[in-house]
Amino acid sequence: MQVSSISTKICRMHNFEYRHGELYCEQVPVSRIAKEVGTPCYVYSYTTLVRHYRAYDGAFKSIPHVIAFAMKANSNIAILRLMAKEGSGVDIVSGGELFRALKAGVLPSKIVFAGVGKSAEEIREALKADVLMFNVESSAELQALNEVAASVGTKARVALRINPDIDPKTHPYISTGLKKSKFGIAADRALEEFALASSLANIDVVGVHKHIGSQLTEVTPFVEAVKKVVKLVGALKSQGINIRYVNIGGGLGITYSDETPPLPQDLADAVSPLLKDLNITLIMEPGRVIVGNAGILVTKVLYRKDGEAKRFIIVDAAMNDLIRPSLYGAYHEIRPLSEAVLQRPKHHVDVVGPVCESGDFLAKDRSLPEVNPGDMLAVMSAGAYGFVMASNYNSRPRVPEVLIKDGEIHVIKARETYEDLIKGETIPAFLN
Repeated sequence: MQVSSISTKICRMHNFEYRHGELYCEQVPVSRIAKEVGTPCYVYSYTTLVRHYRAYDGAFKSIPHVIAFAMKANSNIAILRLMAKEGSGVDIVSGGELFRALKAGVLPSKIVFAGVGKSAEEIREALKADVLMFNVESSAELQALNEVAASVGTKARVALRINPDIDPKTHPYISTGLKKSKFGIAADRALEEFALASSLANIDVVGVHKHIGSQLTEVTPFVEAVKKVVKLVGALKSQGINIRYVNIGGGLGITYSDETPPLPQDLADAVSPLLKDLNITLIMEPGRVIVGNAGILVTKVLYRKDGEAKRFIIVDAAMNDLIRPSLYGAYHEIRPLSEAVLQRPKHHVDVVGPVCESGDFLAKDRSLPEVNPGDMLAVMSAGAYGFVMASNYNSRPRVPEVLIKDGEIHVIKARETYEDLIKGETIPAFLN
């Protein structure tokens, strides 16, 4: 078998499949998980997470590299610990994510701090932790970094994030490399900004960073952006600025429905030849491609409602649990936990939750087999940007997260209680 076909099988596989008439996660029936922890709940497959990480890491084995898992996709500390044990670093965008990463045991030397709005206190915390580098997004941030680093008595290692103005051909909300984006420094100002960075006493310029978007389904935008970065690195080196790291970001898409995104090996085959002679360490920030298809959201049918114009399936999960469909119009496949349900007549339905918003839906105009109250469903491909974007809207406790490994159920985040909802709130004396 060809290496590329092996990579294809490895990266597109996940460990959620029907066995003995039931949907399983690895060796465990999902119905058993739901019975033990209740619904709604998030369920992750350890085996899938490890397989996906190793597929990405292995694809780039020909060049020195650091994988900085984009923890904004999934920041549970158990998932972060798993990544760290595999050798991964993380890409963070806040002081809270730095705190989580360190608690999970991620090496500071593999932490990259990104984001357009780092506060002085967050910068100070990251400098004291001695993270690998900061991805700088503006002149103002560069000056702030220099000042904070001076106050701490150190130098801040930085990579300037360059906006290559490449259309990633994805959803506008997750396109980050266009001229109109809030992210990065315009490519035509790059040399000027690097010169400024090099002149600052407490800044150590070590890299170039770019990230053009998320859920990319073609290799071409990656290649176009990397070519611009390579050209910039050559110009910088000719001016005596020694670039040691090139960060190509993340953004590789996954299959939610019928997409056929490139695989990590496809990306490696396309960009590695462009970088191999630069004498740099490559940094990558994959997130969704590792965790997206490694997780599901399990929900229970509460009611069926036949309106005059539409049929609704009302479930116990809602937009506060998984906001992607409401926020992006994102598609998530929905499967019944019982395979027998697939044989029932199909209807076009909206799958909606209990939240008091018209935008509270998990699927719209979806052809699904007839379901009854008490039936349970799996919302697939929910491992990325699922729980991390959950809220307590309508005073709904956030749901538990569960990791399955070797046939065992590990609750890695307990279901919140009503008491958790009011933690930190107080009634002032004048209202008593």
